[in-house]
Amino acid sequence: MAQCTIGSRQLATMVDDWSGRPVLVVGDPMLDDWHFTTSERLCREAPAPVLRLRDRQLAAGGAANTAVNLAALGGRSLLVAPVGADAGGDRLRDCLERAGVTDRTVTQPGRPTPVKRRLLADDQIVLREDEGDAAGPLPDDGVRRLLRALRGAVEEFGPRPALVICDYGLGALPEPARAWLVANRELFGTVTLDAHDLRPWRGLAPSAVTPSLAEAAHLLRRPSRPGDRAATAAAWLPALRERTGAAVVAVTLDSDGAIVGDGDGQPHRTHADPAAASHAVGAGDAYLAALTLALAAAAPTPLGAETAQLAAAVTLGGPGTCVCDRDALFAAADPAVTDAVGLAARVRRRRAQGDRVVFTNGCFDVLHRGHVRYLEQAAALGDVLVVAVNSDESVRRLKGPDRPVNPVEDRVAVLAALSCVDHVVVFEEDSPADLIATVRPEVYVKGGDYPPELVPEAPLVRRLGGQVHCVGYVPDRSTSAIIDRIRADASERAPSGTESDSQGPLR
Repeated sequence: MAQCTIGSRQLATMVDDWSGRPVLVVGDPMLDDWHFTTSERLCREAPAPVLRLRDRQLAAGGAANTAVNLAALGGRSLLVAPVGADAGGDRLRDCLERAGVTDRTVTQPGRPTPVKRRLLADDQIVLREDEGDAAGPLPDDGVRRLLRALRGAVEEFGPRPALVICDYGLGALPEPARAWLVANRELFGTVTLDAHDLRPWRGLAPSAVTPSLAEAAHLLRRPSRPGDRAATAAAWLPALRERTGAAVVAVTLDSDGAIVGDGDGQPHRTHADPAAASHAVGAGDAYLAALTLALAAAAPTPLGAETAQLAAAVTLGGPGTCVCDRDALFAAADPAVTDAVGLAARVRRRRAQGDRVVFTNGCFDVLHRGHVRYLEQAAALGDVLVVAVNSDESVRRLKGPDRPVNPVEDRVAVLAALSCVDHVVVFEEDSPADLIATVRPEVYVKGGDYPPELVPEAPLVRRLGGQVHCVGYVPDRSTSAIIDRIRADASERAPSGTESDSQGPLR
């Protein structure tokens, strides 16, 4: 997997900001039909393998898969696209419904739904059959209904939703639809464009475009020669930004990652690992979805680029159409750190396996031996230990303006590195009650020498069917004592009159 350079807390903040954001997707949908087979012999009639079907999977493809990825990552996606009045169209709509995508597709009788059917033997693609490609222009009535659906989607979403355009040359975006989108650009906030041919979209002024190197060469009418593809892409960025009017250009380079620039600094290079072709189908859709959400959340361009690359990378684990969900994104950035939604999903999976969930919380400002012993004892009470950590603002409200000494990113990273800790989540409130209600732990652990009846969260935990355990502190070990000792030592060593300076870095 590509090396991740995104901080887990940084990612959590961005994902929280983009969650529920409305994103309208328009363009060419298709249905991916995967036939997984095994082959043990050749047939008598020809030198061809005899394939035995062991599994079949149907998945949304093209613009529809971009919409599915947007929903999986936490956005609120709606798809407007023409689909055929056929079995492929019915199956595609089923895929959208299962994924939680709002379906505003427009049925076009007599126009087949594009289907890409792949036969695999032992995860190797041996045959691809396409049907319904390049079905010709939409009839006038179809264009009118498509435009009506676009206007209705904008009204349904409210002011300035994000827009993703997936133009793969299959006829879903006829000239009147392109003209309407260009003329009504001000109705949308973030606009991202992925098109095999970018030339018809001049005047759109998108927030970002994501051409491959070949598509960039076609737009600029320049040869794509063998050599350093990243250097070539970086050299082309200014011309691509000028020709497309895009604020951000991301030239995708498959296993070489991507080159991303916005004109405000040096191009940003992201990296990827090679993957089998059968594992990478739809990875570009995951890339486009994550980049769109990151830019809609006002993320800096390098962070958006790294997030998009990470989303594409985590989908490459096996054959099938690539979909990246928010939990997979968090797991790739840091296997232990997550947000409340991702935590709920992870806990559900572990509980389904029969695991017992233990929950505890605290500031964990300056981690010491007492903390470690306490967490080890907590972990021994079950199979999964979830640690909820107070945010910096929450710590200040509880401990005073001089705390925390360590920011939440550092506190989370240290906790996540402990072998006894399975999941770490940050909460902003003074009490973890909402997280407890989400996790519904079998065991809630609190540190201290007082009885469980005095734990404020005890009634909630018991109402949810859990138990409360109090674990005694390690004697003579406390964060406050450590901080006081450091400050006292600094004061003794400081020259007269400089005590306040010595305390500054501790604040």
